[in-house]
Amino acid sequence: MKRHSEKPPTTSPETDAPGASSRLVTGMQPVREVIRVHGLAVEEVWVQAGDQPRWNALARFAKDQGIKAVRRLPRAALDRRCKGARHQGVLALAPPLVLHSLGAVSVEAGPLILLDGVTDPQNFGAVIRGAVALGAAAVVFGENHAAPLTPATFRASAGAVEHASLVRVASLREAVQSLGDRGVSTIVLDANAEVELPDLDLTGPCAVVVGAEDTGVGKAVRRACSHRARLPMEPVLDSLNASVAAALSLYEVRRQRR
Repeated sequence: MKRHSEKPPTTSPETDAPGASSRLVTGMQPVREVIRVHGLAVEEVWVQAGDQPRWNALARFAKDQGIKAVRRLPRAALDRRCKGARHQGVLALAPPLVLHSLGAVSVEAGPLILLDGVTDPQNFGAVIRGAVALGAAAVVFGENHAAPLTPATFRASAGAVEHASLVRVASLREAVQSLGDRGVSTIVLDANAEVELPDLDLTGPCAVVVGAEDTGVGKAVRRACSHRARLPMEPVLDSLNASVAAALSLYEVRRQRR
C-alpha cells in the first residue's frame, strides 16, 4: 500500500495490543513479515521448541536479521503468552502500529477503502491484505463498531498490516464529507443500487465505503456519499463479505486506471 503524504503524517501508536510500547504478533507469515519490515525494532521472538524445520528456519531468519532475543519455548508457554490465539509455534513482540491521520493520506496515491461496522477481525485483516495487494492508499475505519487491532487481525492480514496505511477516525460520516471536500468521489456499495460499479468513472480520486455483510453501511454515512453502486453479480446472491467486496472494488479501480 502506498504511503505518499500531502504533508507530514500525524501519527499515533496503536495500543490495543498488550503494553503501550509493543504489540503481540502471532503466526508464521505475520511474524516473518514483521521481522522483515521492522528488523532490529522487533523486541523479542519466541519459537516453539522442537526439531520442526519451519520453526528452525524462522529462528535462523530472526537471528540473521540481528534480533538478539530469539527464545525457544514449549508450546504451553506460547499458549499462555498469546492467550489462546492461533500462533503456529511463533510469536513476536513488535513495535506498535502507527495510525495515520486522514488529512495526511494522499488521495492521488490510490483509492481508499472505508469500513463501516466491520467488527470481525478475520474480515478486517483480509480487507487489509486485499488493500495492500491492490494498491489502496489507506484503509479507514471508525473508533466505534470496528474490529480491534489485535493479533487475530494481524494474522488474518498475513503480514500485510506491516505495509498498510491505517486511518482511525472519530466519525466515518465526517470522514466521507472531508474526502468529498477534497474532490474525492465517495461510493457506497449497495446491493440495491441501480448503477453497477464498473459504470462509474473511477479513474480520479475515489473512496469505496464497505459495510458489514449483515447490516450494510449506516444511513448517515450512506447519505454523505456521492454515489451508490452495486457489484455485478448473479441474482442468486445479494451480498458478499466485506473483504471480498473491498477486493473486487479495488480491482475494478485498478482495471479502469490501467
